[in-house]
Amino acid sequence: METTLKLPDTRPETRFTDAKPLYTESEARIESNRCLYCYDAPCVKACPAGIDIPGFIRKIATGNIRGAARTIFEVNIFGLSTARVCPVEELCVGACVYNYYDRRPINIGRLQRFATEYALRWEQENGKSLFTPKEKTERKVALIGAGPASLACAAYLALEGVRPVVFERDEFPGGLNTTGIAPYKMQSPDALAEIDWLCRLGVEIRTGVTVGDEVSIEQLLDEYDALFLGVGLGKDRFPGIEGETEEGVWGATALIREIKMNPDFRLPGGMRQALVIGGGNTAIDIAHELALLGVPQVDIVYRRTVAEMPGYRHELDAAKKSGVRMIERTRPLKISRAENGRLVLQAENTVSGEPVQFVADWIVFAIGQEKIADRLLPDIETDRKGRVKVDPQTCRTSHPGIYAGGDCINGGKEVVNAVADGRRAARAILRELQIGE
Repeated sequence: METTLKLPDTRPETRFTDAKPLYTESEARIESNRCLYCYDAPCVKACPAGIDIPGFIRKIATGNIRGAARTIFEVNIFGLSTARVCPVEELCVGACVYNYYDRRPINIGRLQRFATEYALRWEQENGKSLFTPKEKTERKVALIGAGPASLACAAYLALEGVRPVVFERDEFPGGLNTTGIAPYKMQSPDALAEIDWLCRLGVEIRTGVTVGDEVSIEQLLDEYDALFLGVGLGKDRFPGIEGETEEGVWGATALIREIKMNPDFRLPGGMRQALVIGGGNTAIDIAHELALLGVPQVDIVYRRTVAEMPGYRHELDAAKKSGVRMIERTRPLKISRAENGRLVLQAENTVSGEPVQFVADWIVFAIGQEKIADRLLPDIETDRKGRVKVDPQTCRTSHPGIYAGGDCINGGKEVVNAVADGRRAARAILRELQIGE
């Protein structure tokens, strides 16, 4: 898909190849015909968005590819990007009945990507649209943050004739979908092209606007019929140890953004080793990216064991195939600078307490991100981990006019979870405004 927001081709992410290439039509038809079209399908139950997976696959098998795309988009408007970035091995594909018969499960993610990309390419080539928004009403909703939760909510509102206005402090919309997805899964121009499509449905995005500075919460509540909070998470967290501000010490999401967005970003000459601290999917992603960019030795340092890691095993296995190593039961204590200019990490074994030392060119912390929603709305109710508390059925917060979704309520889950939150909130807002159903 083409995008009106252009990024230079010299960005490091352009060096990555597609880990799961787009199916040809023949490949998609062959794969879709393997599906058993299960009644009460376990893959649907495993999908946070609740896509009718057997239904859309059957449509591909019968040649109704645009119909397949509509089935997907009606419940997951981010069907194009989630087809690439969803951990399907842990969700729908992992639940496929073929797994119980020791047969290869249906490749649901690649079929979803085929259907959605085919349909949007058809739109461009024919000047037509899969969806026609309803006639505009006088109602309008403000959404803070242009990540998947806000944009999904905005798209479903726009289709019902509501005017959604999304306020984003960054120059690029999309949140981590644009700046934080591993580039071997999806690259930034593809994320921006998907957002262009959402804008054609009637979503308005105002970038470079910081809510709280240029516009206040009170102003938004006064001028709009409802407010959706989709601010995601903040800056990378650091452990508070000595030396963590040294040059060459990174936060993982900041480094991933550089790789994806900065055309001038380069690895240091002669770089030999990087240490990644953490055990989640972000730690695995940045370690894998550095290995694919050519860093000779990349080690993930985790305070527990591989079996206890929250990161997905299939992602770790893929990273290991690219040369990433695991160092278990190790806690960082201090960072210093050696005489030769390299970084020295002082650590300890979490079982024996034995001291351990590592020398590296870069140290990357992937131990989570700051919570920011309560700073923006100090009176909103949050849990002990700083996550905004919402009604699970409506995504309404403790403030009756404010809804929320995505990472600010779940602490950092998948894109598909954020999309599901956005759709749930949109439905609740439409009911509140007495629009549609």
